Amino acid sequence: MSEGRPLLRDVGQRLRLPADWRERLGFHAPDALAWRLLLLTFLFTVVVEILIIAPSAASFHERWLLDRLQSAELASVGVEALPYSAVEDDVAEQLLAIGGVQAVVVGDQGVRRLLLQAPNLPRTPDLIDLRQNRPVARLIDPWRTLVGHPDRSVRVQARPRYRSGDFMEILAPAQPLKLELQTYLLNSLLMSLMISLVAGGLLYGGLAFLVLQPLRRVTRSIERFALDPEAEGDPPSDRHDEIGRVERELARMQGEVRQSLRARARLVALGEAVAKINHDLRNMLTSAQIASERLADSPDPQVAKALPRLERALGRAAALSRNVLEYGRSEEPEPQLSRFALGPAVAAAAEDSGLSDEGVKLARAIPARFTVNADPDQLNRILVNLMRNARQAIEGDATRVGRPGVIKVSAGQEDGVVVIRITDNGPGIPPRLSERLFEPFVSGRSSDGTGLGLTISRELAVSHGGELVLVDTGPGGTRFELRLPD
Repeated sequence: MSEGRPLLRDVGQRLRLPADWRERLGFHAPDALAWRLLLLTFLFTVVVEILIIAPSAASFHERWLLDRLQSAELASVGVEALPYSAVEDDVAEQLLAIGGVQAVVVGDQGVRRLLLQAPNLPRTPDLIDLRQNRPVARLIDPWRTLVGHPDRSVRVQARPRYRSGDFMEILAPAQPLKLELQTYLLNSLLMSLMISLVAGGLLYGGLAFLVLQPLRRVTRSIERFALDPEAEGDPPSDRHDEIGRVERELARMQGEVRQSLRARARLVALGEAVAKINHDLRNMLTSAQIASERLADSPDPQVAKALPRLERALGRAAALSRNVLEYGRSEEPEPQLSRFALGPAVAAAAEDSGLSDEGVKLARAIPARFTVNADPDQLNRILVNLMRNARQAIEGDATRVGRPGVIKVSAGQEDGVVVIRITDNGPGIPPRLSERLFEPFVSGRSSDGTGLGLTISRELAVSHGGELVLVDTGPGGTRFELRLPD
């Protein structure tokens, strides 16, 4: 296919077409689509020529045989008009041989009469019965004549037109028919080729003007947009067909992408500013925490009373600053997958999230030696976020009296997917928050929640090729499912 691309350029140059017309016809660039279209046009032209030539050759072949039959029939009427003795054999032979036949037979009521004696032939003649309707055989007969032996002869039978009888049969050599058929096919082929080239050229030119040129304009617009998304491209055409719709849709999508890129650039700048603010804020919070530690030694009862609230506020501020910076990363690192046991990983995550026998307890329902294929650190972050949220929800439930809090972790396999279920017996998630739970900065805790833990956890699950979903929630508790490919 690559050899055809220089060919298009060479053809366009040799035709001495103007540059704009070479561009319209597809000769200006290594356009594989233009080359394929030209090749398809040529193939379709050849197919059309075959469909035209084959019936034409069959018609010419049959007409030639019918002409010989007609000449022999007229000659036979002249021979039989006089007593046979009144016509010499040489004269009768000349009359019957005018049509180029070697023998003539008339069949009438089952009787065959030989009007002209057949000569001795080196090959047995082939029978062609024109009385029968055989379309396939008539399409094949011309090609049998073209590739036949030079000494081939044919016996042709047909119904008489000018005399009585059941049939007329002639014996004729096939070589004259072969020569005339070759001449006819050559002339027909040249004429068909000329017509096909003109029609194919017009078809290709029309397609190039109506299809290739607009597609090339769309391609250039996409390439320019890829190089410089901020640069405004050519306005879409006012066409009302499919290509016009493509151009307008492409222009609309490019506009949306430009807006998204500009918004992203503003967010990047805002993120850099927030990162700087967070950095300075963390330094300030560190100084405030150091000061609060010094205030812990103060004997003033008012200071001792206000100090816990100060420490909680500083802790929440530090956690918010840390979570915002963590969420503001450009992207999480790719998970480093390894296979490890899930039981010890769940125990470590429970310890990190503050579960204990004295407070909210952990209940495990994990099969022995159950393993997962995941990034250990990222899976720990997901489990810690889910368990910490569940623990804080249980501990913050004022209606819970004498009922211990439990977080149950179970695991199993379903159709090649590892399913880890985290279920708690807490108060549940309010309906107004459950639909937006995984959105950034959406939290069910008004005091110290940042609303980023579940968002980050879901992103980590997706990076593993899995998902984190909220299955159900209500007054009886909440259940999350973490699905990871095994």
